[in-house]
Amino acid sequence: MTDATDRGQSDPYESHHRRVRSFVRRPGRLTPAQQRALEELLPVFEIAPDLADVADAFDRDRPLVVEIGFGNGEALAWMAAHEPDKNFIGIEVHEPGVGRLLRDIHEKGLDNVRVAMRDAVEVLAGQVPAGSLSEARIYFPDPWPKKRHHKRRLVQAGFIDLLAERIRPGGLLHLATDWQPYAEWMLEQLEPSPHFENLGNPFVEPPAWRPQTHFERRGERKGHEIADLLYRRA
Repeated sequence: MTDATDRGQSDPYESHHRRVRSFVRRPGRLTPAQQRALEELLPVFEIAPDLADVADAFDRDRPLVVEIGFGNGEALAWMAAHEPDKNFIGIEVHEPGVGRLLRDIHEKGLDNVRVAMRDAVEVLAGQVPAGSLSEARIYFPDPWPKKRHHKRRLVQAGFIDLLAERIRPGGLLHLATDWQPYAEWMLEQLEPSPHFENLGNPFVEPPAWRPQTHFERRGERKGHEIADLLYRRA
């Protein structure tokens, strides 16, 4: 499949996303350790904005997995440690979470993680070649529960099309949320897509590769039901 940016044309979803982003850069207090990690480790693990292919940020050629919005990084660090045969790209704009992840992967000696502190659409559209992703994982994205904010939700038809261009045939898209209305929204956006096949009915049990996260535990304490969706790129 040829992607719009490869054809030298503007990406309609990217243009829309410049006006309506799925995230807000909320200020967060950095601990001294997180600040030090950003100063000392981010230059080591960050994907340079001008890098044409994120795969070139790694020393070894392995299947490429992206986690979009990794929060405090606990799931990403766990997955990278338990799946050393894969390269992981983590995308997150929240500085304290990035700082915590950097400390974690440095202390664990993980060499299969790289970080992008930018808009996921910009990274996917500009630095991830078509068909180069083995998997995309999106865990507990902001549900933007108010109706007037639904346009900010990450999972939209245009974003799904972008993921379909970047994930290779047979690759996986895994999503999880603790907000049932958002789970239904995800289904409404994904089911019409000819590019993805639902492997659940419509949901799946949490796969072994997804650890329980802080946001999941918080949702369970509130009585929220956890929903996992798993799709295969057709």
